[in-house]
Amino acid sequence: MTDVTLSSSAAKRITAILAKQSDKDFLRVSVEGGGCSGFSYKFDLDDTKNDDDIVVERDGATVLIDEMSMEFMRGSEIDFSTELIGAAFKINNPNATAACGCGTSFSL
Repeated sequence: MTDVTLSSSAAKRITAILAKQSDKDFLRVSVEGGGCSGFSYKFDLDDTKNDDDIVVERDGATVLIDEMSMEFMRGSEIDFSTELIGAAFKINNPNATAACGCGTSFSL
């Protein structure tokens, strides 16, 4: 069990994306320094699970998070939101003290 969860809508979207990518099996989420608020989330498709990856699964979707990124993401929910202005993955992170309007940048 991990401290990060996937919403049903995120799991469905990940499954749909990976179904079109025959050479990729996972969505990798990581945290990098930078962005307009200090840290930013990075989303990549990957075909390799590293030994130290934390695995988050729901409804057939698998997300990989490296140990260092997990320190910033504990207690978070990965969601997929469809709104009038567009559709995107969003991370609801209780550790973030501020977030940017772009939805991928945050500070602690």
